[in-house]
Amino acid sequence: MKGVSVMSKLKRREFLQWSGASLVSLYSNASLFARQDQPKHVNLLFIMTDQQRFDTLSVAGNKILQTPNLDCLAKEGVFFQNAYTNCPICVPARAVILTGCTIETVHVLGNLDYDSPDVADVPTFDNILSENGYATEYYGKWHTPYKFARSYDNDVLQTGKQKENPNALSMRDAYVQYLDKHTPARKPHDDELIDNASARPYKPDPLDWRYGMTQAESDLLRKKSSKQTEPGQMNIFSQAGSYGCLDIPAQYSRTAYVAQQVIAALERLKDKPFSLTCSFGPPHPPMVLPKPYYGTYKQEHIPVPASIDDPMENSPYAQRARSEEMQRYRNKGYVRQMISNYYGMVKEIDDWVGKILEKLKELGLNENTLVIFTSDHGEMLGDHGLHSKMVLYEGAAHIPLVMRLPAKIRAGSTVSTPVSHVDLFATILDYLEMSPHKSDGRSLRNLIEGKVDAGPDFCVSEWGASKGPTLMVRTKEYKYICSHSSKFPSIDALYNLKDDPHEMNNLVGMNPEKANYQKQVEQMRSRLISWLEKIDSPRLRGIKQQEQAVVSGA
Repeated sequence: MKGVSVMSKLKRREFLQWSGASLVSLYSNASLFARQDQPKHVNLLFIMTDQQRFDTLSVAGNKILQTPNLDCLAKEGVFFQNAYTNCPICVPARAVILTGCTIETVHVLGNLDYDSPDVADVPTFDNILSENGYATEYYGKWHTPYKFARSYDNDVLQTGKQKENPNALSMRDAYVQYLDKHTPARKPHDDELIDNASARPYKPDPLDWRYGMTQAESDLLRKKSSKQTEPGQMNIFSQAGSYGCLDIPAQYSRTAYVAQQVIAALERLKDKPFSLTCSFGPPHPPMVLPKPYYGTYKQEHIPVPASIDDPMENSPYAQRARSEEMQRYRNKGYVRQMISNYYGMVKEIDDWVGKILEKLKELGLNENTLVIFTSDHGEMLGDHGLHSKMVLYEGAAHIPLVMRLPAKIRAGSTVSTPVSHVDLFATILDYLEMSPHKSDGRSLRNLIEGKVDAGPDFCVSEWGASKGPTLMVRTKEYKYICSHSSKFPSIDALYNLKDDPHEMNNLVGMNPEKANYQKQVEQMRSRLISWLEKIDSPRLRGIKQQEQAVVSGA
């Protein structure tokens, strides 16, 4: 698949395996008794989804969606009640997870920065583990700067655009090739469209942005349409607009494809220290899924979001709510359908996580493997009449986070202190007994183990888009959202999440009683400034300029 021939690659690997095995054998015979009393190494199994919001676990309080395997993982380890993405969009969020650096430290502010020459040359946790003798493998969706994939022992398929690997397949193409071997493609019927992710037909739901078109009509319209949509105009061909029932057997779904690779890797890596990442693409759109997961959760049993009718008059996202794209997410029937599909995708993930964890147990790796489950960011799913991410409301910013390591983490633990993805890098290195490395986060080990923690009582999330740069500070009770540049209109939003969990009542902004909450705003901004100073953020200047403007009355 890559520029290097498979045969030469195999010969080199066989030589290295043979010579390495010989040395290990000699070493083992000489030091057998010396090693008997030494503790067993700690492995890492990192499971990540894309666009999964915090409340899509039964253990998080969801009364409709059943996730027994993820619930079990939480009950056997630690569940973080207030975990947040550092940035509510894929590429930056994943860069933060891998490196422990904030988006401005690593110079990854948006999804187009995956191949930017400005991306910082900082190590990932897997770079460090690889240098310390760990086998490091990654399966599934990549979608972050290519340079961070250099230490993986297997082919990370989405690095296909790397200059040194011009012949590598994208993950999408590799998956379609896999499907071609197991379930032949066919032409769509008149009431079907083609799912781009699988190149297979699906029957669209009424919510689908191309609903009512045939595939031929869709192809003709795409051909006539300009490549670039006008500002504020919907791109009906976006994967974000695909909803429906996919016509493939469930055992060949995108989720199953990745999970089966991970299970095979566990079997292969069981006798050596390893860091294994399982990165599921769902429940990120396209929200097309096969039966039996399609329709598992009946629309009529699904309540609509409490904030779906929010007038958004005093919201930092009022303009986004008025866009053409968002109008259909005010339709309660459409939103119920979206939630039904989304829940079905999460249910499928839970089933396959159960199979992966069962394989871990079967191989005797439970006790010495740190298992982490999280998502890169959430999904609005109809909250405030919105879909997708790119906002700092709870649906998009608040994510699931669970960790299990039986020898070190007490079963049934919970952490309520707000934490962020930026803390995962240091936490992983701590539990795998690696030397500390510089990062913008801190190890969560003290919080997890109930010890005194000197870290902050808040976390920060950021959205770096040029047209609406914003920062969020989250404490246990409050959330504060503000802009960080004097060049853009000031954004001011304060929510008391204890009294207003659905973020319907912005206490500042255009609130005539906002003066009553000025002290709380000042406390939140003080926390934000301390954080920006700690990481030497270029955004600090914008925040201070805004404060000066307020003081001067400008």
